[in-house]
Order: sequence, then C-alpha cells, then structure tokens
Amino acid sequence: MKVDVGILIGLVGAIFGIVMGYLNWRKTSDKDIQISAIGQGELRADIKYIRRSVEAIQVDMKVQEKRHGELTERVTRVEEKAASAHRRIDGIEKRLIEE
Repeated sequence: MKVDVGILIGLVGAIFGIVMGYLNWRKTSDKDIQISAIGQGELRADIKYIRRSVEAIQVDMKVQEKRHGELTERVTRVEEKAASAHRRIDGIEKRLIEE
C-alpha cells in the first residue's frame, strides 16, 4: 500500500487548515463575547447615570415647586395689600373732594 506523497501532503494540509480555522473561530468567538460584555457593562453604567440624573432633577423640581408655591402666596398677599391701599386711597380722595 503505497501512498502518494502529494496526496499525503494535501491531506495533512487540509487537516492543518481545519484545525487552524477552528482555532481562529474560537478566538474570534471569545473576542465577540468579550466585546458584547463590555458593551453591556457600558450600557448599564449609562443607565445608572441617567437614573441618578433623573433623580437629581426630581429633587430640583420639588424645590422649585416649593419656591413657586411660596412666591404665589407672596404675590397673593401683595395683591391683597395693593387692593386695600387702593380702597384707602379712594376713601382719601372722596374726603378731599367732599371738603
């Protein structure tokens, strides 16, 4: 049983190619998984940052709502005082006209 050298070299080359292809596929697959994991980690970090930012905005909104309520109350008191002052001025004008 004589094996032709060319066939033997071709067979060894084919097996070597298959093994190298498999090893390259494994290496690429591991890198893809690693890149995917890094991407997911970055996405989670971004979501946490957004969540903290939204919470900070909510706190700021509550403070602003409180200030708005206080200012509304102050404006109402000023309007009441202005109306009272106008009534007094009208009364003084009537007395001056009557004299």
